[in-house]
Amino acid sequence: MRRLFDWLVAMIVLLLGRRRRKPPEVEERIVPHAPPDRRAETVLIFLFTVSAVCAGGFIAVVALDRIGNQTPYLGLSLGLSLAFLAAALVLLAKRLVVTEEIDEPYTPVEHPVEQAELDELIAESGERFTRKRLVTMAGAGAVGTLGLALAAPLVSLGPVFDLESFATTPWRRGRLLVGEDGRPLHADEIEEGTFYTAYAAHADREQLGSPLVLVRLPLSELHLPSPRERWAPQGILAYSKICTHAGCAISLYRYPLYPEAEPRPALVCPCHYSTFDPATGGTVIFGPAGRPLPQLPLAVGSRGVLRAAGNFSGPVGPSWSGVRDHKPSSPA
Repeated sequence: MRRLFDWLVAMIVLLLGRRRRKPPEVEERIVPHAPPDRRAETVLIFLFTVSAVCAGGFIAVVALDRIGNQTPYLGLSLGLSLAFLAAALVLLAKRLVVTEEIDEPYTPVEHPVEQAELDELIAESGERFTRKRLVTMAGAGAVGTLGLALAAPLVSLGPVFDLESFATTPWRRGRLLVGEDGRPLHADEIEEGTFYTAYAAHADREQLGSPLVLVRLPLSELHLPSPRERWAPQGILAYSKICTHAGCAISLYRYPLYPEAEPRPALVCPCHYSTFDPATGGTVIFGPAGRPLPQLPLAVGSRGVLRAAGNFSGPVGPSWSGVRDHKPSSPA
């Protein structure tokens, strides 16, 4: 009887002391659950990759300046890169980032609780990604390459490493001057008040030191520097066609019809209005150019053809320090 009583007391204590097992709490989410979408991830990685390739193509076209008519290729490559990047961002927003719908604006994030909720929101929004590292690398590659593509045109502001093309010219003693039609130029064809463009015979006309401007002035009006008295036979002067300000082309000749208003002829760059005096050795009389136009010494050969009597008086090209420090040299 005593044993039965002990068993009864133990049973009551056990029943009274037993705690009910609580069901597992369901974690409350901010963003609704969404399954992974590997197909969308694959398309996203592809779009990022193609965007990076197109941006790299833009950089290649800028670097390879031998490609003729670059503008369509530059526009096509950069436009496609931006288009593929935009498509990738749209896909990312529509298919891979879980969105939250709320009726009220977010509370200020300076409180720890709200900050934790914001972190949770970000974490839950990206839970559909199964290859986060690969997607991140593809996206960073696309954005980084596009950034380099946008910065690539900065190299057009001036040379950095290769300055040899600015120092080498096709001119040497005896090199024939030809006109735009390729025919040799004769001294009796050069008239006063007229502007002529000439090139080195059998040379690349795209070479920076090849194009010249020719003008003729009365011998009495010439006031060339002392070493150049014989550089202008019969009053014919030759100067580089490349402006010494920013490398634009000299394409205007100011020949005064009213001497009271414009006292003497001048060569003018229409881009920034640098103005040079051909009578005094191409000195700057107006505008932002930093140094005179390089002058080419001339000689009149047999049958009156014009030939070079040497190389330029100074380096051809804009007034960058790297260009100014080089002396013109003739091809070997």
